[in-house]
Amino acid sequence: MGASVLPAAGGEGGPLIYWSVAVVTALLFLACLLAHEIAHLLVAQRTGVGAISLTLWLMGGVTELKGEPRTPRAELAIAVAGPLASIAVSAVGFLLAAPLQGVPVVRVAMIWLAFMNLVLGVFNLLPGAPLDGGRVLHALIWRRTGDRAQADQRAAGAGKILGGLLVALGVAQLLLWPAMGGLWTIIIGMFLVTAAHTQLLQQQLRAGLAGMRVRDVMTTDPVAAPAWFDIDRFVSGVASQTHQTAFPVVDTSGAPTGYVLLQTFQGVPPGRRGTTRVDSLARPLPPDRILSPAQEASVLLDLPLTGDQLAVVVEDGRIVGTVTGADLVRTIQLARLRPPSVPGPPTAPG
Repeated sequence: MGASVLPAAGGEGGPLIYWSVAVVTALLFLACLLAHEIAHLLVAQRTGVGAISLTLWLMGGVTELKGEPRTPRAELAIAVAGPLASIAVSAVGFLLAAPLQGVPVVRVAMIWLAFMNLVLGVFNLLPGAPLDGGRVLHALIWRRTGDRAQADQRAAGAGKILGGLLVALGVAQLLLWPAMGGLWTIIIGMFLVTAAHTQLLQQQLRAGLAGMRVRDVMTTDPVAAPAWFDIDRFVSGVASQTHQTAFPVVDTSGAPTGYVLLQTFQGVPPGRRGTTRVDSLARPLPPDRILSPAQEASVLLDLPLTGDQLAVVVEDGRIVGTVTGADLVRTIQLARLRPPSVPGPPTAPG
């Protein structure tokens, strides 16, 4: 804006004015993005879903809900709240720009801000996951069919198609109209394809874990690593007796203080393994990775259990299990192999 958009507006000014107005406009646009996400958050709270976090990042904003909406009506209300907020901000921006004829730089900045909010609102209503329009489509399909899984599939499929079309449009822009910003269109399209696939996978995982508890997923009675053992003593007396590669580290009371990986010990010179304590190499164990066996298994989807990361399951102050990404994948695979239950009479969602 400071280098091209505002200078083209004409009127008196120089680089200092252009860049000052550009910085203020950019901050206002971030505030508009925030308003978009806050609209989602407020409606989510009103419908009883609630929200965990609100994040602004390179591709826009994300409001993480505490759970899934219970009815198509609630999902529809949450989904349209953000785009409607952006369109409302756009209308206000165009109205405020009208009396600014005598201040061309500020007027152009206001029109740009209003136009970008309009684009933000309309683009997010396109019917494909993970856009808000994808959630609108999901809610409508869910209400029509009563089948949430079918709605998941169709909304994700629409998101992939939409992303593919944007990639194709970006390629055409690069070939035919290089100044149109085709690379950014390609990036957005690829993001939509990837995000739609990831969202569908998350929904399938959550459905696979429905009705399960952490105890149904965990590896029971894992071998723990005493914090005060040195590496040689632990490897020869404990680790060599099991096939585990990741171990919760416990203090003298048996409470978990972290976890350690076998591969970590390889970085310690042999001459120092007899004097290096296990807990000096332990990774921290955040509170959200200490679980109860009675918790719903879906809580595991909120933890990045990738690689050798694990969660520890504690009951009555004693470690009764651990959960790794491999445990989660195995549980989902078994859930998909179970014979389907006999369906009852169909019910219409609210």
